[in-house]
Amino acid sequence: MSSLITWNDSYSVKVGSFDKQHQRLFDIMNRLHEAMGVGKGQTQIKTVLQELIDYTTTHFASEEAMLEKQGYPSLAAHKAEHKALLEKVQAYQKDFLAGKAGIASSLLQFLVEWLKRHIQQTDKKYGQFLNDHGVH
Repeated sequence: MSSLITWNDSYSVKVGSFDKQHQRLFDIMNRLHEAMGVGKGQTQIKTVLQELIDYTTTHFASEEAMLEKQGYPSLAAHKAEHKALLEKVQAYQKDFLAGKAGIASSLLQFLVEWLKRHIQQTDKKYGQFLNDHGVH
């Protein structure tokens, strides 16, 4: 099965640790896509979904800590985007755990679009800022 989302240089924010974390998010989404595509069952989907939420939370905390340390001027707006995403994903997870049909599929579609847009429009803005502050 082909990947749902493939990393390429257009997603690079020019900060190595964050590029690696974004690549890991892509990998987890691709595993969720694969589990759904081959009918691996709700248990695996549930496990991968939880991993995605946990890793996203970790990634956001890492990003926010670095941006705060460097005095990033758009930090409040960036944090608000992160918070809104986590709330939406947790609502999806709640619906999934309650047995609502089609949740994993719509969640995955939402996440892929959100992640692409967030990296390419929001995260890229901090890349140059961090590079200018010696963070690569």
